[in-house]
Parts: sequence; structure tokens; C-alpha cells
Amino acid sequence: MALKVKAQEKLQKIGTHAGKYRYIMMPELYTSLSQDKVIKEAALRSGVSKGIMQACWDAAGEVIKAWATEGHSVALPGLGTMRFGQRAKSVEKVDEVKAGLITSRRIIFTPAVELKDELAGTAIQITCYDRDGKEVKRVTSTDSGDIEDPENTNQGGNQNYPPISSDDPGEGD
Repeated sequence: MALKVKAQEKLQKIGTHAGKYRYIMMPELYTSLSQDKVIKEAALRSGVSKGIMQACWDAAGEVIKAWATEGHSVALPGLGTMRFGQRAKSVEKVDEVKAGLITSRRIIFTPAVELKDELAGTAIQITCYDRDGKEVKRVTSTDSGDIEDPENTNQGGNQNYPPISSDDPGEGD
């Protein structure tokens, strides 16, 4: 298995490379798997009937939703944990605190170490396209999955998961 990435030549509109064409990498998106397909596969792998798997799937979803909305961080087997959060404006005085300060509600996912390790060890296949959409190169990683970033002089971080940064904010996301 490999992650598929495309590198598309695009005109940079902002940042230090504004006005220049640069290759921007982004994951190739696969089709979304339907809930029914996932349940069928889980039933096949577990040896239980599709009906029982559907009932368990629905029950687990309801439990996760109920506990997360009560403020719990909920484990997702083999994946990590999820919880709800929010972003809000700060105020100077307690009498200014109100629900209207909340600017967004969020779902926060914290992946399990095993999932991070699996991702780090997964090969990467990159297909490069020029500005006209013509395929010009294919690259497949054969390394251990370590990330090399000669521009990042921070030696204290985890080499497999460097801080996210960009020369061109908003580009290449």
C-alpha cells in the first residue's frame, strides 16, 4: 500500500515565490467509502453477520456522540481519540463572558502512536503534473519514511512529524 500524492505546477500568488510557477504537493483524494461498504467489510473480517455489525456500528456511534458532547475524550479503536472543542474570543472582564464569544465548534482528533507509525512507514507515490495538467514525472519513496527538511534547523523535534510550516501561507494545503 502507498499514499498517492500529486505535485501540480501552479502559479504562486502570494509569499516569497509570488509570480513564479512552483510544484505544490497535495494528497490525491480517493472516493469516499460508504458506511454500508465499511460495515460489510468489518462483518466479513470479524465473522459476525452484517445485521449484528450494523447494530454495533450504530450503537458505538451513538455512545461516541453522547460521551463526546458531555465533554469526554473518546477512544476510537486503533485510531486514537476524538473530542469536541471550540475557538472563542477572549475578554478582559468576567461580565463580558457570553456564548457569543465562541467563533467555531471543532472536532479534535488525536491519532494513536501506532497509527502515526503506520503512516510514517507507508510508501509515498508522487505523480508530477505540469501547469497544463500533463504528467511529467513519477516518484516512489523507498526510504524508511523519515522526513528530511534541510530548511528546518529545529533539531529538538520528532523527525517523523516535523512542525507544519510553509513559505507560502495558504498555498499547497
